[in-house]
Amino acid sequence: MLKITLVKSTIGSKPQHRKTVEALGLKKIRQTVEKQDNPQMRGMVQKVRHLVEVEEI
Repeated sequence: MLKITLVKSTIGSKPQHRKTVEALGLKKIRQTVEKQDNPQMRGMVQKVRHLVEVEEI
């Protein structure tokens, strides 16, 4: 499992990055979601790594 936290605002970021953050289920700063650890989630996190913080649990 991955614990993903939004640590930076999506204001001013590219539309594709905003959609990726939204697809991860994040809407507010400091909101945290838990997702399955698979290649698809890793790829999404990699796209927005400058906006999120990730922990393995």
